[in-house]
Amino acid sequence: MLKGTLMVKFALGIIAALKAIEACLADVPFAQLMVSGGWEPIADGPRPAVVVRLALPDREQVLVVEVRSSGQPRLIREAVNQLLRYLREFPGAYGIVVAPYISSAAAEICAREGIGYVDLAGNCRLAFDQIYIRREGNPNPFATKRDLRSLYSPKAERVLRVLLANPSRAWRVQSLAAEAEVSIGQAHNVKKLLTDREWVRAEPAGLVLVEPEMLLAEWAVEYDPRRSQSRDYYSLKSVSDVEYDLAETCAARGVRCALTGFSAAARLAPAVRYQRASAYVDGDPDAIAETLSMKRVSTGANMTLLSAYDAGVFYGTKSIGEASDQVMVASPTQVYLDLYKLPGRGEEAANAILEEVIRPLWQRSAQTTPPMPSPRLDQS
Repeated sequence: MLKGTLMVKFALGIIAALKAIEACLADVPFAQLMVSGGWEPIADGPRPAVVVRLALPDREQVLVVEVRSSGQPRLIREAVNQLLRYLREFPGAYGIVVAPYISSAAAEICAREGIGYVDLAGNCRLAFDQIYIRREGNPNPFATKRDLRSLYSPKAERVLRVLLANPSRAWRVQSLAAEAEVSIGQAHNVKKLLTDREWVRAEPAGLVLVEPEMLLAEWAVEYDPRRSQSRDYYSLKSVSDVEYDLAETCAARGVRCALTGFSAAARLAPAVRYQRASAYVDGDPDAIAETLSMKRVSTGANMTLLSAYDAGVFYGTKSIGEASDQVMVASPTQVYLDLYKLPGRGEEAANAILEEVIRPLWQRSAQTTPPMPSPRLDQS
């Protein structure tokens, strides 16, 4: 039964792929895809998913097609490698990768190796003989949230924070899991998801994050700050005094706290101005607020206390300030995430953190690690 189900899915994938190629060629009047009786499925051994003929005015063009269930860069790179090998057996043929959705990174892999691509969203690039067709910009209608939920779940995010804190460091999965305080299985799952995106690379010393900015950009879009419960308060004291009082109170009680949002940005990128403090607290916000004589309000607040949705938000916190007025500040990564969707110039402040703090941090990290060659396609 399982084998039969897989065969049906395989056949449906080929049919969808051929329809997508036909749609891509629809505006070329002199090209006719010979689907009816003209395509040759090859199932035995390591062969292409299908070979199809395209009728041109003076000849027939052979198209060798590979079909993938996902357009993640690693899988597309594998498909391109396969096609480059197959094309040796089909002189003059043109290779095409078909997937539900081809990302810009995957499209670049195909274009660099002279391989065409077509996706089921309507994006494509075919360049052979007299034909050049390129369509891009169609969104991914097949996007599955399962992958994103897995990568940006609270426990998985702990792993991401560790990787982004020092991108050039090589990690063994076991040590990465221990540092992030997650299971080895969780760390393996994150490794797989990042590998499919080609954002990490396996080196002799371990796993290295090679695309930190792409990871942070996607995470910022998917990040939901509302997971942390927020409560607003008002204090008669100045914002800065409230922040220092909060730091002292939490330290005295042994409660973790860390400034975030504009409070943290003002210390990491001092040009930022703000009128409301915000901080994560690992305890009862109301009890802490009562100690600080702050009143809970619905409007006019000058302090927001956040009950952290996961302990991972405290990873990488550090003390900033003189000995007499030190405060704990969340990591630059966490501050960036919290600011990115925050109303009132939050994205602007997040970009300042990225430019002035995070990128220099990554550059310093890279300087301690010799450069590695880019992944190359198999040309043997």
